[in-house]
Amino acid sequence: MSRPAALSAAAAAAAALVAVLLLLRSEDAGPGAGSSMAETEALPNLRENFRKQNKSVFILGASGETGRVLLKEILEQNLFSKVTLIGRRELAFDEEAYKNVNQEVVDFEKLDDYASAFQGHDVGFCCLGTTRKKAGAEGFVRVDRDYVLKSAELAKAGGCKHFNLLSSKGADKSSNFLYTQVKGEVEARVEELKFDRYSIFRPGVLLCDRQESRPGEWLVRKFFGSLPESWASGLSVPVTTVVRAMLNNAVRPSDQKKELLDNKAIHELGKADGSLRP
Repeated sequence: MSRPAALSAAAAAAAALVAVLLLLRSEDAGPGAGSSMAETEALPNLRENFRKQNKSVFILGASGETGRVLLKEILEQNLFSKVTLIGRRELAFDEEAYKNVNQEVVDFEKLDDYASAFQGHDVGFCCLGTTRKKAGAEGFVRVDRDYVLKSAELAKAGGCKHFNLLSSKGADKSSNFLYTQVKGEVEARVEELKFDRYSIFRPGVLLCDRQESRPGEWLVRKFFGSLPESWASGLSVPVTTVVRAMLNNAVRPSDQKKELLDNKAIHELGKADGSLRP
């Protein structure tokens, strides 16, 4: 495909994505769990108390944009005594901060053979995901539903207490759109595993500078950059904000078995800054 044709196709895809998101903008994605002023002020103490518990964590999807930023933030905040990456290949890190990161290389088509990789973790973050364009419809379902669900099953069996799932705005198992339908289905099926604590994050369009080229997303980012902030924040969110919301949520105690954070709640909790470093 020529470059003009590719850009035209990307523009069409971006326009379609924006149209869907505009329809979703008015939807209530469920009870978001944002942050109160008191919680924001308490975050430094919550982080310190969390560190003292010497918990272990695993990350699925650390090679992707969100997983990569999540790993960096976890190490900078020094929240866990042990950090393990579970993925299909070993990742190379040059920085000294990554020297104690454990890596478990698995075959996602034969995950039962790698059950030991999922044992002994207190907290798990699942950022696995692909696209229909990249993997085809069947490949997308296999990664975003089957791999995620099987990983969650093994994590539960391995003793994981708090499972965090990166989903998507508009996730709905009865949706007519494959993407949101699969996201909604896997949310529901992971809930059936009955983790002690299950946190679902439903961000809008993730704003980041991807290492791989996705012209459609570049156009979408440009589009959101031209919108009023109130509109842009309703439809999109920076990856860093998502990651900080995930970690701020993890350190605060909760008696809820299931937590669903929509895009608005992610913005609120992710911007509850305080002193992030130990």
